[in-house]
Amino acid sequence: MFKSCKTSTETVPRWAIYTLAGVALFLILLIIICICCCCCRRKKKLSKKEKIGLGKLPGGITTSLVQPDVEGLQKAEKDRYRGRVQYSLEYNFQREELTFAVKQASNLKAMDLGGTSDPYATVPQKEISEISVVVLMYDFNKLLKDSVIGEMRIDLADVDLNHVIEDWKDLGPSGKIEHERLGEICFSLRYVPSSGKLTVIILEAKNLKRMDADGLSDPYVKVHLALNKKKWKRKKTAVKKNTIKPYFNEAFTFDVSLEQIQKIDMIISVWDHDKVGKNKQIGKVFLGCEASGNALRHWSDMLAHPRRPMAQWHNLQSAEEVDTVVKLKKNLKPPLLRS
Repeated sequence: MFKSCKTSTETVPRWAIYTLAGVALFLILLIIICICCCCCRRKKKLSKKEKIGLGKLPGGITTSLVQPDVEGLQKAEKDRYRGRVQYSLEYNFQREELTFAVKQASNLKAMDLGGTSDPYATVPQKEISEISVVVLMYDFNKLLKDSVIGEMRIDLADVDLNHVIEDWKDLGPSGKIEHERLGEICFSLRYVPSSGKLTVIILEAKNLKRMDADGLSDPYVKVHLALNKKKWKRKKTAVKKNTIKPYFNEAFTFDVSLEQIQKIDMIISVWDHDKVGKNKQIGKVFLGCEASGNALRHWSDMLAHPRRPMAQWHNLQSAEEVDTVVKLKKNLKPPLLRS
C-alpha cells in the first residue's frame, strides 16, 4: 500500500503545472485591462458632458449653467435697491379731498461718500383725475444739485378709497415726473406789428417746486429776450412770499420790430428768492420760431393774431434742457470797453 501511494504522486505532469500558471497570469492581465478600460470610458463620459451645447439642455439646466455667482447677484441687487417708503392715504368723499402722507423711509440708498444720505420727500400736487400719486425721494446737497434717490408711484385705480390705506412700497427709478414736478406757468403774449410792441403778461403759476425748508417757495419770474442768440433785453416780476401758487398779473412791453420778431428767442424763467444765499432757478420755458410743441404753437398763435392777447399754460422745464436747445452766445464787449 505504501508503494502504490508514492507511485500516484509522481504521475502529475509538468505541462499541467505550466498551464495552470499561464491561466493565472492571463486572468490577472484580463482584470488589469478591464480596470483600465473602465477608467478611460469614465473620462470620456465626463468630457462629453462638459461639451454639451446649451441649446440641447432643458430650461432649468441651462439657467443653472449660465447663472452668475451668488455674490454677484447680491451686489447687483443691492445697487438697484433704493429703499422703502411708508405712506398713508385717505379720501373724503364729501369734501372730494385726498389726504396723502409720507410716514417714514427705511434702507434708503446711500448717496454720499460717507455711506449715508440727507433725504427729503416731495409729493407733486396732482389732480385725482390723473389717478396717481407720486413720491420723489431726494438727497440734499449744499453745493451741487440735489440727487434723486428714487420714485414711488401709487395708482389710485388699484386702491380701495373706502378705507384708510397705510402701507410700505419700494422706491423705483425716477421717471417723467422728474420734469413735471417743476410746476406750470400761465402768461399771455400780444404783438402789434405797426408799433413794434411786444407785450408779455405774467399771470400766475401753480404746483411749483418747493424750494424752502418749510415746503414753500418765494417765486418771481424773469423775462429774457435774445436776438440772434445773444442776450438782449430782460425784465422781472415782484417776489411772492411763501407760496407755490403765485398770482402775478404783471405786464412788460418790449420794443421789437417786425424784422426782429422773426429772430428773437424768449426765455421765461421762474426763480426762488433767497434772503441769505443765492437765488435758485425753479424752471424755465423757451418760445420763438425755433421752439417746439406748445411753446411754438403759442408763439405762432401770437403772430397769426396780431393785437390780440393769447394766453396759455406751459410746463416748466429744467434749465439744462432749455439751455441745450437755445445755446445763447455770450455778449462779448468791444476791445475798447474791456477792463
